[in-house]
Amino acid sequence: TLFFSCSPNSVISSFPSVSVLLCAGFLVTAIQREDLFQYGPGSGDSVLQDGDDETSEVVKLERRLYFYEAEFSELYVGTNGIISMQDFPRETQYVDDGFPTEFPVIAPFLADIDTSVPHRVNGKVSGQISVGIAQVDLSNMDLHAYVVVSDGRAYTAISDVPEPAGWALMPVSTIGGLFGWLFALELPNHENGFSIAGAIFTRYAEITFYPGNEKLRVTQEVKGLDAENHLTVHTQIHGHVPFVPPGATVQIEPFKEIYHYHPSVVTSTSTQEYKVISAGGHSETFSYRISQNISYYECRHAPKTVPNAQQLRLERVFVLYSKDEQVLRYAITNQIGPVGGDPKPVVENPCYSGTHECDMTAQCIPGDGLQYQCQCATGYRGDGTNCFDIDECAEGLVSCGSQALCINLQGTHRCECRRGYEFASDGRTCVGKIACHTHRSPFLSAILASFVSFLDVDECNHHNCHPHATCHNTPGSYNCRCLGGYDGDGFQCTPHPDVPSRLKTACEQHRDNLQAELNQRGSQPNVGAYIPQCDEEGNYRPLQCHGSTGYCWCVDSRGQERPGTRTPPGSTLSVCVVPETTLRPKTVSTMCERWRSSLLEHYGGQPAPHHYIPQCDDLGNFSPLQCYGDNSYCWCVDAQGREVSGTRSHSGIIPACLPTVPPPTLQPTPRPDVTPPPLGTVLLYAQGQQIGSLPLNGTRINKEKAAVVLALHGSIVVGIDYDCRERMVYWTDVAGRTISKASLQAGSEPEIIINSGLLSPEGLAVDHVRRKMFWVDSGMDKIETARLDGTERRVLFDTDLVNPRAIVVDSHRGNLYWTDWNREAPKIETSTLDGENRRVLVSRDIGLPNALTFDYFRKQICWADAGTKRLECILPDGSGRHAIHSNLNYPFGMTVHSNHFYYTDWRRYVSNLGSLQLTDEYLPDQRSHLYGITVALPRCFYGKRTSAGLNVGLGFSFSRLLFKLTSSHIVL
Repeated sequence: TLFFSCSPNSVISSFPSVSVLLCAGFLVTAIQREDLFQYGPGSGDSVLQDGDDETSEVVKLERRLYFYEAEFSELYVGTNGIISMQDFPRETQYVDDGFPTEFPVIAPFLADIDTSVPHRVNGKVSGQISVGIAQVDLSNMDLHAYVVVSDGRAYTAISDVPEPAGWALMPVSTIGGLFGWLFALELPNHENGFSIAGAIFTRYAEITFYPGNEKLRVTQEVKGLDAENHLTVHTQIHGHVPFVPPGATVQIEPFKEIYHYHPSVVTSTSTQEYKVISAGGHSETFSYRISQNISYYECRHAPKTVPNAQQLRLERVFVLYSKDEQVLRYAITNQIGPVGGDPKPVVENPCYSGTHECDMTAQCIPGDGLQYQCQCATGYRGDGTNCFDIDECAEGLVSCGSQALCINLQGTHRCECRRGYEFASDGRTCVGKIACHTHRSPFLSAILASFVSFLDVDECNHHNCHPHATCHNTPGSYNCRCLGGYDGDGFQCTPHPDVPSRLKTACEQHRDNLQAELNQRGSQPNVGAYIPQCDEEGNYRPLQCHGSTGYCWCVDSRGQERPGTRTPPGSTLSVCVVPETTLRPKTVSTMCERWRSSLLEHYGGQPAPHHYIPQCDDLGNFSPLQCYGDNSYCWCVDAQGREVSGTRSHSGIIPACLPTVPPPTLQPTPRPDVTPPPLGTVLLYAQGQQIGSLPLNGTRINKEKAAVVLALHGSIVVGIDYDCRERMVYWTDVAGRTISKASLQAGSEPEIIINSGLLSPEGLAVDHVRRKMFWVDSGMDKIETARLDGTERRVLFDTDLVNPRAIVVDSHRGNLYWTDWNREAPKIETSTLDGENRRVLVSRDIGLPNALTFDYFRKQICWADAGTKRLECILPDGSGRHAIHSNLNYPFGMTVHSNHFYYTDWRRYVSNLGSLQLTDEYLPDQRSHLYGITVALPRCFYGKRTSAGLNVGLGFSFSRLLFKLTSSHIVL
């Protein structure tokens, strides 16, 4: 076989055939490593000396090759990676002119990259940021980076950065840090970003600055290599950054980042400190936390060589902003290695220590001991200590084509088309704007250079594909692909029963997950279990029925119940249609859908169980809960698909994720005013876009008088509590990022009392004695307090919090309790109401402590855990921990009243209650997520008042029920 490469020293193997080469181009995913032959000097191959590239002798083909409406029986292979159907001229006559050429040629490896030499990165930076109260537009700024691979040095410069953004962005070294991770110096058995993700990936980073809690989002799309083998990256920056005074300098000490590697995804969370030194010499130290995800296309057949976690060491970090030039610069030295490793070489070469005297545009080549050489980078000339730009245009070293202008740049050049011309798809050749356009096939573009096609014949009209395959026309050719459930090359397809024909729909996943839960419980009857019904295409059937109760109702395409359609057993069933208002035009794909489609295409439509495919809801938004195909681990994401820190679960426990985008509003919408519940004791519960009431007769639920107290369309109501003195209900809204209140009087309207500085407000607790409220924010990782009118707001805690969830107050003793379901270290904490004496109350043997309440009767704190499936209680001093129930499903909110526990549950199955007796249950008409629950008492009982815990999070299934449970050891 003829092996070829585009590296400076090409290799020719001594086995004559070209079939393996063509397979490498078109069927690369089908070749296993062990199928490849050995090559190189060690296998007897000869290495060409530097000089002109050579061409093979003519290769006769046993089977004629059809290429762009022509037939060929022979071809030529060049050592530079070029294949031609005729003997081609000298290199300078076709390579410099760009593609397409005037004769048939294939260039599969022209975009290869040599990772042993310095590299350049070009791109644009855009967005909008707030610096203090100033809004600054970042409009199409140029980004240039230069990376010295031999020692992991990365230099980044961003031009035309206006004040005050230039000063404020100095601490954000992560913008240039991406290139350090990409080309970091690799320690043995460790790999940098380029070795893993290649040159096409997307990086999302969210930065939270302290102490001001400003948030900045950075999105960087790395789009591969251009015609000059330069990396291309587009950067978007949005959010808020702290003000840095003009003339100040920023110092960043060396730090480390730990990267976790999963199939197609890399994640990292770290905290960094930086010092701002004003022009007058005054210095202050600040910090920020950065959470980032890097998604890329994974090679399915590549052996896994990278460790699950690697440590990136960032040293000699220099940042500088030039006011006169309006240029922002970052310089970082990077090294990737083992977690916790801190290797110290016996002799630190100047190339590694940064003490060499090489020019900034030169490569430092280490020698023995302290010896080194300086070599000017490509595009520069000099002795290495001083390098000067080469004007490639003036010296005639490049050709931009007959209709293009050559513009010299530092270290490189750029071609621009003359007026009346535009770039063809190759990005180099200029063609007339009214001429035939270049057609590109997505299938060929990954392997072939661009070609001009003036007239394409659709071979699929008379193709020879297998009956269980589809034909796909491509410019000048076609290809066959086996249908789902079949394997083969498209010409021969055989059934593959082990591979599903398509991915499960949301309805099928919902149904199968519920059935799996039932199967895990053995042969117990599934009385009370609702199982969704799906049609032949996997969609929710418009009419859904509860098999045990006989109730039926209509649902939309997302499986959500349509209000007013529920019918009791034996009555006439509703005629169900999907409301048009819930449907979304399919003309524009969302980010989630585009990402999902690209990965499905990458996996050939048949992802393996361990592959990650983004889960999108019916509207195209990211589902708050994301899991790998086999549910081996799951995590929460925000509306942009970025992972929420501290939510990744590897233990099979599904994390409780909150939605951030409210469902669409169905018209007509009722007025947002209060329909008061009946007098007496009432349960109030949060259900997304509404607050419902459920009266109690003693301790029993009066289902017939259940009603909606307040409709809040466009909201996601999560936390809820009640002020018994003024008959006022308080709630948090994670969609609107607000805290509001409303009086339970007829006609009362909601009043927003907190509308700033919130990101994901969840748990809420009201202290009716001190007239204060307390809440947790899982986005800001804070616990705050304020007066009930929103005044005197202050932060109680903003450290050692990852995913704070529920919060309750013991008004009588003046204590505060809250849960943090950080998947790496869940805990329940307590402090005084003033924030003093903070301590961990429970940290052992808990999983997802969602629900929390204080039992005034027994003076104990109780919680319901969706991970351990237990309801437990403990005394405030940490003693007397005991389990009330150990076989719950998925509890979220909980409250206690008259020795009875009431809690919301996102899954409901009959189980062996053991020592716990199920006394009642209630299924709201609208089958959407239930969140917090509290008790509204007709009057306050000082010292004995029942305080409410609350539920938060987004459920895994769509079965929501409200329960009242009572322990057999409590006297009713």
